[in-house]
Amino acid sequence: MKNKKMKMARLSLDMSQEMLAAKVDVTRQTIGMIEAGEFNPSLKICIAICKVLHVTLDGWFSIRESL
Repeated sequence: MKNKKMKMARLSLDMSQEMLAAKVDVTRQTIGMIEAGEFNPSLKICIAICKVLHVTLDGWFSIRESL
C-alpha cells in the first residue's frame, strides 16, 4: 500500500525525498521505499518523519483506511 499521505505532506512543504531523508537521518532510498509501500519503518523513523512534516502519527496512519 502506497503512503500517499506522507508524500502529500512532504510535497506540501516543497521538500524533496533527499531533503526529508537528510532531516530524518535515513537514505533517500528509504524515503522512496516508504512512500512506495515497500518498507515498513520503525516507530523511531515514523516519529522523526512526523516531526519534520508537522503531522501526527494519528494523522499519518488511519486504521479505518486500511480496513
